[in-house]
Order: sequence, then C-alpha cells, then structure tokens
Amino acid sequence: MSASSFTAFSPKVLGVAVPTPLRKLFDYRPCQVTPNEGWQPGLRVRVPFGRREVIGIVVECRDTSDFELGALKSISACLDSEPLPEDWLWLCRFTARYYQHGLGDTLHQALPVLLRQGRPLEARTRERWRLTEAGHRANAAQLGRARRQAELLELLRQHPRGVVGSVIGVQGFSRAQLKGLLDKGLAACQEEPLTGPPPLPGGNLLAEPALILNREQTSVLAELHQRLDHYHVSLLQGVTGSGKTEVYLQLIESVIAKERQALVLVPEIGLTPQTLARFRQRFRVTVVALHSGLTDAERLDAWEAARSGRAPIVIGTRSAVFTPLARPGVIVVDEEHDNSFKQQEGLRYHARDLAIARAHHHDIPILLGSATPSLESLVKARSGHYSHLHLTRRASHHAPARLELVDLRGRSSQGGLIAPCTDAISAALAGGGQVLVFINRRGFAPTLACHGCGWLAQCPHCDARMTLHRQPSCLICHHCERQERLPDVCPDCGSADLRPLGTGTERSEEALSALFPKIPVYRIDRDSTRRKDALEHVLTKVRRGDPCLLIGTQMLAKGHHLPHVTLVVVVNADAGLYASDFRALEHSAQLLVQVAGRAGRADARVASWCRLCIRMIRIYACWRTAATTPWPTRFSKSAVSHPCRPIAIWRYCALRARKKPTRQRLQAQQQSPCAAGLTRAAWTCIAWARPRPPWSGARIAIMCT
Repeated sequence: MSASSFTAFSPKVLGVAVPTPLRKLFDYRPCQVTPNEGWQPGLRVRVPFGRREVIGIVVECRDTSDFELGALKSISACLDSEPLPEDWLWLCRFTARYYQHGLGDTLHQALPVLLRQGRPLEARTRERWRLTEAGHRANAAQLGRARRQAELLELLRQHPRGVVGSVIGVQGFSRAQLKGLLDKGLAACQEEPLTGPPPLPGGNLLAEPALILNREQTSVLAELHQRLDHYHVSLLQGVTGSGKTEVYLQLIESVIAKERQALVLVPEIGLTPQTLARFRQRFRVTVVALHSGLTDAERLDAWEAARSGRAPIVIGTRSAVFTPLARPGVIVVDEEHDNSFKQQEGLRYHARDLAIARAHHHDIPILLGSATPSLESLVKARSGHYSHLHLTRRASHHAPARLELVDLRGRSSQGGLIAPCTDAISAALAGGGQVLVFINRRGFAPTLACHGCGWLAQCPHCDARMTLHRQPSCLICHHCERQERLPDVCPDCGSADLRPLGTGTERSEEALSALFPKIPVYRIDRDSTRRKDALEHVLTKVRRGDPCLLIGTQMLAKGHHLPHVTLVVVVNADAGLYASDFRALEHSAQLLVQVAGRAGRADARVASWCRLCIRMIRIYACWRTAATTPWPTRFSKSAVSHPCRPIAIWRYCALRARKKPTRQRLQAQQQSPCAAGLTRAAWTCIAWARPRPPWSGARIAIMCT
C-alpha cells in the first residue's frame, strides 16, 4: 500500500518503529496536531517509551490495535512535514527482513545522526549576494561619500553569479555595508543550500574532456549502454590499472545526461577523497560524499542533497547504500570483493548485496568492478546471472609487476625485513623510485610475551591478544578497543624479561628510519590517519615523485594511484592464511594481487630477481584454479593442453595429501610433480592475466615465514 493512500483518512492507531532490539512495532494514538498531508508511513515522531522519550518512525497507519485504544499512549510530537522517501523505507524493511534484524533499529542505523536526535530535515543554507538591474547601472558617484559601499558594488559587479556572504566578510566588508546596498535596491540576497548549489550555466556536464578509451574499454562501455534503462548486474573484471574508473566516469556521464542520479560505493574511507577529487575534476555538477570522516552536519547536508536530487553523484562507503535518491539511474560498486563492504557489528549487512537488491527494486543497472572478484560473483557471472565483462590490459601499457618470493626461514630480520629486501629497497631508492612496504599489522608488535614463562598479553574481554603500541605506549585490543598500560613485570611469574613478538607497522617504520635516515618514511594506517585529511596530505607528498618509503596496511593496497612506486615489499605474506575465516585463502590472494597493482605503473627499469616459495605459489595456484579452470577439467587427467595444467595437477595432489599429518603433508608438497612447473601459474595469479610471465616492469618482493 502506497503512502498516499493514507492521506484520505485519519487513522486511530499508528504503528511506530523505535530503536530497540525488539522485532515489533509499538502502537500509539495520534497527537492532536495533524501533519499538513495527514499521517503517513515515514514520518518521524517523538514518542514516550518507558521513562524516556525516543525518536521513532511511523510504519503503519490503521484503525485497530491488539490493545484497547484508551490504554495506548499518544505521540508527543510529529517532527516532519513530509515523510521520508518510500523507497528508503522499502530498503530498510528489506534489510531488516533479510538479515533478521529489528526494524526499528534498522531504521535508526540508516538515518544520519542528527535526524536520529530529532533535528529537522533541512539542509544548511548560505547567503549569496548579487547586483540588481539598478546596481549594474549604478556608479561610485551615486553613492557619494560611501566609499566602502562603492568598493563592494565593484566587487559584486565582477561576479555575475554573485558572491557568498562568508567570502564578502573575508574581503573586509561588514554587514552594515551589505544592508546599505540592499536598502538602496542595488543588491539582493538569496538563500541557497550549502551543499548542492545550482549548477553553472551553459548546460555542459563536463569540466574537462573525457579520456580516449582503448578497444576493450569501448567494448565494455557499449555493452553497458545497451542495458542502461533496466535492471541488470554486470561484473567488470579488469586488471589493476586497466582504466575501470574511466569506464565508471563515462557511464555516469550518460546517466546524468538523462537527468538521473548515480550512487558510487567504495570500500575504504581512504579511497573517498581520491575518487571524490577525480569526479569533481571531471563533472560540473554537485558531487557529495558520505562516510564516517564527515561531521554530523556535513553528513546531513549530503544526505538531504541526495534525497532532494540536487546532488546527481553520491560517493560513499558501505553506509551510503542507505542514501535516498530522488531519481536513481545507476549504482557502481568499486572493489566489490572487498570485505569492508560487510558491516561486522550492530546491524550486520553487506552493502554490495543490498545495492543489488536496491537496483532491482528501482529497475536500474548496477556495475560491480574489481581486479579480483569474489568467488560468489564469479560463479554468478559464469552461470549467466551477471554479465561478465573483461579488461585484460593496463591502460598505461606498462608491464605487470614481476613477482619475487623470498623464504624467511633460517634468516635473521630487522623490523621484519631481511638483507635481500633491504638491498632491493636501497637499489630502488638509489634509482629515484619509491618503495611501498606492505604489512597488514597495526602497532609495534602483534603481542607482548614473557620470555620466562611464555605469558601472552590477552584481552580480558574477548578471546584475542592485545597489540603492543609505541605511539602511545600501551596495549590495545583491536577487537574491543580496550587499552591497558604496559606491565613492568610478567603478571604470572614476575619476570622483567618481556619481549614484543612479531612485526607491525610501527616496528617496520622504526627499522627503516634507522636504515635509511636521509629518506622520508611515511606510515599509513588507522592510527596515523585519524585526523581529518591526514591520508590525503601524505599521499599529496608521495605523488610529487621524490624518493620515499611508504609503510602501510590495507589502506594502501586498494585503488590508490602511486605512479612512482617501483618496488613493493610484502612482509609476512602468509600471515593471513592462519586466520579462522574460511575465506582466508581467497582474501590473502586478493590482497596480494591488489597490492601488486600499486607497482609497475611508472616506466621504471629495475633489475629482476626471482626465487620462488612453493607454499605461496600453491596458494595462488589453488585460488586461480577455482577462478579459471572449467569444472569438468579441473582434476581431469586429459587436461594436458590446458594452460593451467600444472595448477590442476597440484590441486589433485594437494587434495590427496590433505589427510596426512602436517609434516608428511609438507614433504608430499615439496615432492609434488608440479614443483618445477608452477612458475608460469604464479605469474598468472599475481598479474591476473593470461598465463604468460611478464619479463619487464616493477617488481614485488613477498616474504613468507
């Protein structure tokens, strides 16, 4: 039943969803003041709930209740003059039903913070001053001795579209001088939204011309244009640096030309400033961002601009999937495989899956893009549920990065780095390049241990070890964020011999700063980028091209364009294999392929060296087999001519050896007949391309324990 069907009568009972874990609606009687358009689903109301008052949302309007009408409490006040969008209500209902979550809590989580607190659904405004017709004809002589008003008149004459009031104040003019021109009829003031002002005149959507597409990009874009008017899911699988973002831009250009809106989802908050800057550089329309780094007022402004249709392009992280759109036209999910799209606490949802459901409801296309698609998306693409589009070449024509695997067993390390890796870093810096050291561990060390009795610092609230941090010096649990001061002695045996175990970003930063004192070292993780715009400030320095060392976690592995990086060092590449997640193998391979894409984008000539670690190769081979080898031939002995034959042979041997004890299984793997034939397969898995090794370009050093 539509919202408009409730305006014809005055209901006796309102079913209100309040922010509680209870999966039910609460019945209230309408208040005496009726909204202008009558009671409808989607209106925010203030209701008494127990001993307090909460903000709820009307979901049902009816005449009957399971309780006596006289026993029901009345609504305290209605906060909105018009209801929230009906499609937004549908998405929240679908989310609550699909993920088995309370509707009231779902609606509460999907709203901006200020709307949860009862703030009116209004965007902030600003004043724009411009000259009237009389002002354009006026001159300084008519103003007499009002010299400052004459100067203000000249300032407004230089800006036909008007000047914002705050800018006028920065120029040194007062409010009294503005009011003087207003009283004389020479200037006029107009209120406009702070976010999403009117577009520039001229009608041209682009601020700069679009790039020329290669043959593959043109083919992909043409196929997307054919399905632009109805629901369809397309999976765009393109190698890192293949120009997927340019395809997004030109697809969205076609959508905006039809006066519709586009929603772009990115996995990490660190990618939002880069993506936002690129979209604003290309388009002349309003582009808004929605992520946790915004203030509550900024988030409400962007939310309202998207709801009203003033913002044709909305870019955000996973929570932006709940942003209402006045005229939805397309949804783009970049890096669709990324685990950051999964909300892990509270309302547990997957933004990619909700985006697909929302596109189906709106009957609009949705584009999923990734260099390493998730296995479930690959299965749906191969079964025909999704269109499978490919970009197999880099747009810059640079060769993929070369893989060099180094075995850490039996070697001493400093900050997680061994001598061959430090030599490679020194050579890359001497050649004028930049080096990215990837370590997926925050802090100084993963844990603190007692060398005497083996005590480990564990969190008392959750079954996890606490991470040692040096800045500030304390123990932090990365699951519940509990902090404890460093113990002076072991709490079990009283020994003072407490040692950090393992390597984190802070420890690698300390080691590299000591090894290369004249080279700037930038650490990028959640701890060092807490301040607003801190990440973008560091990346701006890196993009200047000066030799430097970058140390980072997953924040650096996805989507960033680092053209001067010629060497990537992955510390403890096999650490993710020991996670309890059953997707650990898949996520590790995806992460390494993504971090490999940060290198090789510059025309750098670096000497290649390669010593393969069999265990890591088999990891890639296993994952690549599941993605490329057809099901009938995966374990078939007749698949001799298949390009992935060595992988299929190993997979068959690995399954046979899986039931053996650990020591026997490792021996069986080392004696596998494919040990000498996996080089080509390993190159294939890292480059995510056809099974042929790239013999030039930048390189990646992966160290395994």
